[in-house]
Amino acid sequence: MNTPAEYLVISSSLRKSSYSRAMALALRDSWLELGVSAAFVDLRDYELPFCDAETAYGHVHVPVLSTLIESARVIAVAIYNYGANSVVKNLIELTGSSWENKVVGFLCAAGGASSFMSIMGLANSLMLDFRCLIIPRFVYALSTDFADGKVSSEKLAARIQALAESSLKIRNA
Repeated sequence: MNTPAEYLVISSSLRKSSYSRAMALALRDSWLELGVSAAFVDLRDYELPFCDAETAYGHVHVPVLSTLIESARVIAVAIYNYGANSVVKNLIELTGSSWENKVVGFLCAAGGASSFMSIMGLANSLMLDFRCLIIPRFVYALSTDFADGKVSSEKLAARIQALAESSLKIRNA
């Protein structure tokens, strides 16, 4: 995937059977059904160095991802230990200014119901550091919402569809 799309969903989980990846694919499909150009980036396909505030910015995948993020609308995030996973934090550090003034929403998959607010630290950082507009409709899911690697809950599917529609409304406002 090298051509920026109107909408981009980024899967930040490195887990082979990732629930957040299943949500990201469902969101991309919702956008396509709504008639917008939508793309999916799986960070498993982009080996990135740890941000060292020096040479890591020159890695071959950093400018590629920065270009793709210029159209970003949503991130799919795995929640580990009551926070967004380190992969997405590292991505944001490496691609910094490409996030400026973007509309961003969140698809979050977690092991338990208690960490539904854990994405707020990342949302605040994007708002304060890069002046992102955060879609106030987070989609949060548990393992019980999935079967055979796909979204199986009708309620979750409806929330993903609502996020797709909200992202269009916000963009067109």
